[in-house]
Parts: sequence; C-alpha cells; structure tokens
Amino acid sequence: MPSNLETISNVERIVDEISEQVGVPQDLYGKILIATIEAVNNAISHGNNFAPDKHVKVGFCVKDNLFTITVEDDGNGFNPAAIPDPTAPENIEKISGRGVFIMRQYADTLEFNETGTKVSMSFLL
Repeated sequence: MPSNLETISNVERIVDEISEQVGVPQDLYGKILIATIEAVNNAISHGNNFAPDKHVKVGFCVKDNLFTITVEDDGNGFNPAAIPDPTAPENIEKISGRGVFIMRQYADTLEFNETGTKVSMSFLL
C-alpha cells in the first residue's frame, strides 16, 4: 500500500470486514482497530516519512482463535526498546511517542523484527 494517509482508511475497512466475518467481539474489535491504525500510521509517518516511493505491507491472518496483523515499512527501522516510556513524568505531556505503548497494551503479543521495520501483533479471539 502507498505511504499516504488514505492507506489508513483502507486498512480500517479491511479490519472491519475480517472482524465481521470471524465474529470479533466489539470490545476486542476496538483494540484490534486502534493498534492496527497505530502500526500503519507509524509505518507511514515514522518508517517511510510519507515518501511516495515507499510502501507499507499489511498482512492479516486468522487461525486457531488468533488474529495476527503484520505491518512492514520500507524505512531504516528503529530500536523499539529505545522508545521512552510515555507514562514517565517527563513524557506525560508530550504529544508523540505513544503508538508502540498503545500497541503493547492492546495486543496479546507484540513482536518487532531485528531492524524494527516490521511489527507483528496477535489478538486472542
């Protein structure tokens, strides 16, 4: 998918369709949607820096009561462990830096590849 904000709307529609097909409960649907939008937004804005020649790959898999979503960008990557804690007093009023925190809170598992260009989130159904 292209690195533009329209991609977020397209991904949202796909999450809607899959969630409806497999009967995702409403409270879980919200967590899946928010975490996925955060991952895609991070890939577009931080990973690819909105570069029109770069893309975001988004994968969806539902198997054995597990809904897994992968998001990969064409950027240089990052170290997820180096992200400051957004709940620390010195970061509490900052307007950015909460995406990975939100994904960690909502997903049952969250894993990044070695370069930080791909995230995999799984949700128990």
